[in-house]
Amino acid sequence: PMMKVKMSNSSSLNEFLLLAFADTRELQLLHFLLFLGIYLAALLGNGLIITAVACDHHLHTPMYFFLLNLSLLDLGSISSTVPKSMANSLWDTRAISYSGCAAQVFLILFLLGGGYYLLTVMAYDRFVAICNPLHYGTIMGTRACVKMTAAAWVSGFLHSALHTGNTFSIPLCQGNTVDQFFCEIPQILKLSCSDSYLREVGLLVVTLCLVFLCFIFIVLSYVQIFTAVLRIPSEQGRHKAFSTCIPHLAVVSLFIITDMFAYLKPPSISSPALDLVVAVLYAVVPPTVNPLIYSMRNKELKDALRKVVSWTFFSSGNIAIALHK
Repeated sequence: PMMKVKMSNSSSLNEFLLLAFADTRELQLLHFLLFLGIYLAALLGNGLIITAVACDHHLHTPMYFFLLNLSLLDLGSISSTVPKSMANSLWDTRAISYSGCAAQVFLILFLLGGGYYLLTVMAYDRFVAICNPLHYGTIMGTRACVKMTAAAWVSGFLHSALHTGNTFSIPLCQGNTVDQFFCEIPQILKLSCSDSYLREVGLLVVTLCLVFLCFIFIVLSYVQIFTAVLRIPSEQGRHKAFSTCIPHLAVVSLFIITDMFAYLKPPSISSPALDLVVAVLYAVVPPTVNPLIYSMRNKELKDALRKVVSWTFFSSGNIAIALHK
């Protein structure tokens, strides 16, 4: 009978209450404007990279094909959290529907998981390019690149479907207040009835093992990459090799450190303020700064971005002149 009560409690939930960034109207509007700025920067940065890679035939190589997919995943992940938080601040509400919450959990896990698997594929691409350059064209052919990218997207999807289905099948009897500005599994598990979350913990352990295997693969790839780069006799050659690896390594480090801290930090140091900072660091910061990191030391990408920007201004200028006439 007790189980029936618990199940009916969770099934009658039709909305969750998200964490509000601020109580006063001025601070709510400040939060809205701040998130709007971040969101527009992420849209612009990732949008420019997608356009540059798609339009410039010089960038039709495996490395940039993977980067285009990473930008798509980044755009999706920031779009699944930030707009809802902005809307809630603007309309002075905290509510998110039950299905909206489930959709957020699914999308965040799918896009972040897909992004992590793609970063693993990108590490392999750099490893082959630097440690086995003579066979690069054969190993990283178009078909192989498409298969590896599809595997990253599908892995993210399956991993997310498994966790989302499992989390939302757990009876919830600790209210409906989520201590975060978007729905995430650790916060929803806090609302579960005692012992019912153990199955999800088991799934999380399996996921962590997979994440750890990818992490080991990335580390071993980079050990071999740096060993090979340091053997390159010319300084120019070393610089070129490092300039394609350092941005990827920076993005991987940012992603892994923030995610691991969010999901593995001990409950003793957990507090709403710290959880909020960590969530912003792993869900909002990487999609916004990734385009900057990748374009900062990459001449080919900078040139392509310049072309896209100048073409945009040139064509919009022509349209304005035509309308004026």
